Amino acid sequence: MIRTEQLSKSYGNIQALVDLDLTVEPGEILGFLGPNGAGKSTTVKILTGLIRPSAGRALVAGFDVVETPLEVKQRIGYVPETPALYESLTADEYLEFVACLHHLDAETAATRRSELLELFGLTEEAGGRLATFSKGMRQKVVLSAALMHNPEVLILDEPLDGLDANTALIVKELLKRMAGQGKTILFSSHILEVVERMCTRIVIIQNGREVAKGTSAEIVRSTATHSLEEAFSKLTGVRDVGQVTAEFLASLDRA
Repeated sequence: MIRTEQLSKSYGNIQALVDLDLTVEPGEILGFLGPNGAGKSTTVKILTGLIRPSAGRALVAGFDVVETPLEVKQRIGYVPETPALYESLTADEYLEFVACLHHLDAETAATRRSELLELFGLTEEAGGRLATFSKGMRQKVVLSAALMHNPEVLILDEPLDGLDANTALIVKELLKRMAGQGKTILFSSHILEVVERMCTRIVIIQNGREVAKGTSAEIVRSTATHSLEEAFSKLTGVRDVGQVTAEFLASLDRA
């Protein structure tokens, strides 16, 4: 599970995260939403041990991310928004490297590697250098690496970015089945339709603070809107969408 208590992060005078209380239970896919700069990536980086909070506490799989970061990292699978890979390695070599980091025995690592490459349609490209891979192929490798050690907790930041439609369907079905097995999944994305269909609950943040939580239907009701997209815009939009688009088109006509 994932739990944060009064989690806060400041960068000088800028408060990126303010007193965030977040809970993701085993068997749950939590949709974590917010506009650019809302604090989503900051939260994810704290949960994965990449940065330290300024205040508050975060627990992942029962371990404090500050006091026991290695215990946390052993139990999570992480897909960052902007993944970095060792581009001189092949896909097969990279996944072998990840398996070694998680101390998988050679037989388990080889089997898991083969299964993941087949799942994501990369078997024939396994010997190719990552530097030559397309964005979608690289994303498949990152997803494979996150799943290599069968983690208890998945923390996913735009996991479908760059994927073709067929692979996206595989990932969505896989996540649903993993949640059914009791995995804890934090799913951060800007694609509201996917979040609405996949996630059991949703948390929306704005300016580092929680502004809504609940099921999609509950958030829509509480904002007196007709869809999650409308609710999101009402909660986080700083400008009227219809007005700004109309003004832009009018400016083109005047040019």
